[in-house]
Amino acid sequence: MSERGGRRHRVAITGLGLKAPGGLTVDEAMEALLSGKSAAETLPHLVEARSPVTFACRVPDFELSSYLGPREWRQMDRSAVLMAAATADAVRSAGLAETGQEDMGVAVGTGMAGLDVAAEVAPAHVDDPAGMPTYTVLRIMANSAAARVGLRLGAKKSCLTYATACASGATAIGESMEKIRSGELERVVAGGVDSALSPLVLGAFFRVGAVSRRNDDPGAASRPFDRDRDGFVMGEGAAMMVMERWESAEARGATILGEALGYASTSDAHHVVAPVQDGSSAAACMRLALADAGLAPAGIGHVNAHGTATVLNDRAEARGIAACFGDDMPPVTASKGVTGHLVGGAGAFEAVMGLVCAARGLVPPVANLGGGPDADLLDLVTGGPRRIPPAPVLSNSFGFGGHNACLVLAPAAWDRRP
Repeated sequence: MSERGGRRHRVAITGLGLKAPGGLTVDEAMEALLSGKSAAETLPHLVEARSPVTFACRVPDFELSSYLGPREWRQMDRSAVLMAAATADAVRSAGLAETGQEDMGVAVGTGMAGLDVAAEVAPAHVDDPAGMPTYTVLRIMANSAAARVGLRLGAKKSCLTYATACASGATAIGESMEKIRSGELERVVAGGVDSALSPLVLGAFFRVGAVSRRNDDPGAASRPFDRDRDGFVMGEGAAMMVMERWESAEARGATILGEALGYASTSDAHHVVAPVQDGSSAAACMRLALADAGLAPAGIGHVNAHGTATVLNDRAEARGIAACFGDDMPPVTASKGVTGHLVGGAGAFEAVMGLVCAARGLVPPVANLGGGPDADLLDLVTGGPRRIPPAPVLSNSFGFGGHNACLVLAPAAWDRRP
């Protein structure tokens, strides 16, 4: 969040698209979240590789030919494929053409771009580097997903990649929102993606103690805020939203789905993986996002928590939410209980689904939640969905390295007037 001189344009949200565990469309993803059932499953390639973690949350198979030609997708890594498909869905839902978008900006957040490609290519070519596939560099570039999206759309404004670990997708949306507000851009497609389900990646997170070890019960492994949580479940996925100046959206007759009201980005400057345990850093970011939106805590209808199901992150976030909201505590949910952790795609997916939940007046339950001291600090939704009136959602993202990003989004039906 930054202060800029001159007029501040309102930011309309006109398109949403995603490819996520449990859902290839917004409606499917919503049903998955409302069910409260984890999408985690044992993956054969992890078992065969003797990975210390043998399960994850995978995007269901879908028809690639609806989005890409055979030659095109063979030159892309899975993250870029997921991003291309999610972007196409978002642009279509916004009522825009998928080509000739010269005045559009592109912003993609990713935390682990290219790692799966490196894990795939390196062992096979360790003794013959010159023999690796021709398109390896195009698949391994951190900016590959954004570049592919920009090429397909013909977008000639900014085309940027953001890497703030688990906050990457939210950062891409927030920074794009600022560019529209300031008048720098008229329209942006922004979001995040990651797909890193290789034994290399899971082994690395296993060694640092960040992932759940429940190989015998994947469906019960992702337990945000629960007393028995033991780490996150790795997921993959992409989510994108089309944002534009409010007046531009109205002029072209677009259906406005919601409004981007507030954004804040801060840094813990505390520890490379552990958040500030009293929650003060998380609370500060939330308060800044609320202030940017011009809202008091009582104005928030629900919170989509970062909720990784790691001991330290959930504890810090629970304390931060409690400190920020106090007696004005709204209902709180945590999507990762169902989808696992989409890393760079997480903040974007949760922002998209937070807006959808706010628009439909339904807050999904937190999967696998039995309670505990951190859960007791919050009004966590359990058992089944909870109905709420139309109101803005606060979506939290807190990443390794101390990267924090909070977004405030309002559904179209919300009326700011008291």
